[in-house]
Amino acid sequence: MSTFQAPKGTYDLLPPRSAAFLAVREAIAAPLRNSGYGYIETPGFENVELFARGVGESTDIVTKEMYAFETKGGDRLALRPEGTASVLRAALEANLHRQGNLPVKLWYSGSYYRYEQPQAGRYRHFSQVGAEAIGAEDPALDAELIILADQAYRSLGLRNFRILLNSLGDKECRPVYREALQAFLRGLDLDEETLRRADINPLRVLDDKRRDVQQQLTGAPLLRDYLCDACKAYHEEVRELITAAGVVFEDDAKLVRGLDYYTRTTFEFVHDGLGSQSAVGGGGRYDGLSEMIGGPVLPSVGWALGVDRTVLALEAEGVELRLPASTSVFAVPLGEEARRVLFAKVTELRKLGVAADFSYGGKGLKGAMKNANRSGARYTIVAGERDLAEGVVQLKDMESGEQSAVGVNEIVAELESRLG
Repeated sequence: MSTFQAPKGTYDLLPPRSAAFLAVREAIAAPLRNSGYGYIETPGFENVELFARGVGESTDIVTKEMYAFETKGGDRLALRPEGTASVLRAALEANLHRQGNLPVKLWYSGSYYRYEQPQAGRYRHFSQVGAEAIGAEDPALDAELIILADQAYRSLGLRNFRILLNSLGDKECRPVYREALQAFLRGLDLDEETLRRADINPLRVLDDKRRDVQQQLTGAPLLRDYLCDACKAYHEEVRELITAAGVVFEDDAKLVRGLDYYTRTTFEFVHDGLGSQSAVGGGGRYDGLSEMIGGPVLPSVGWALGVDRTVLALEAEGVELRLPASTSVFAVPLGEEARRVLFAKVTELRKLGVAADFSYGGKGLKGAMKNANRSGARYTIVAGERDLAEGVVQLKDMESGEQSAVGVNEIVAELESRLG
């Protein structure tokens, strides 16, 4: 056994379970690629200030969960705790918003890091697929992203998830609500740190998961009662568009999400089969984030869906994904001449797009056939000296057990025909 183990709160992704993670990533990305979103990849670490300004200095992510460090050159960096700030920074740095085609539509996939107390569904290293539409203020864009996420989940066979929807207002109506909420919070029996958070961003207190805090929040003013006419109209159009698309959602006046940059549309995907860590993804509009990190006015909207939690949700529902066979053909050579001939056939099959593998290490027939069974291959090619002397190989159907001799020169065409 190795001297080393994976760090606490992390995991190794190994076959065969890793195939499910790949399938989930592909299913989430597929509708994005079909809707004009281009792929973007950013570094695993960024300047600390990017997250402090964008995510919010009052958030738990910045104050408690961010992996921050100083380089030998004195730079203050942090492992990325979320994707939006990094993607927007990259888009601004590359001047994508100045190329005359707004919104800039981007999708990404990667690992993120937060120093949290590990538990089922919550890790210190986790995987997400995200999408951002940068540079346009349009209810149809918000609706598009919600619809695409719903489409991705349903394509996987996931059914028992719920979409929670809310509006957080904008710079016109949010300040009025902020004052009302702060006045309410000052009358509660809250600890010093929570009161400090209420002074910086009182919405953060609404997102506090502690039971004693939540009990005191009964009767707190709701943002929906303070929305200006423009925000009400915007939110109503989002609701109408996703309803017309057949997407079912629940209005949740208490939904605020965990990041400071959200404005107007806010949504969350939850799955009740996951216990306390029920959120499988979420997002919203962040019209002021570009300005927060030194960019121009660029109203934007996006989401991130957790790959880890989506896999857990599928398992909770008992959904078995239709995964492509990792191996369709397995070659078993018996002897040196057979090794040379079958290796060439395996290479030829791979060039044609057929998933093929080979018995390495000079195993005998019994051991090699065990490997063929474990591979999940539909067909096995077996050849020895006598077979090759007759110009044939033995083709075995691993499902029916039927075996027949096929010409060496015809085996590739035969397999391609059978596998379709």
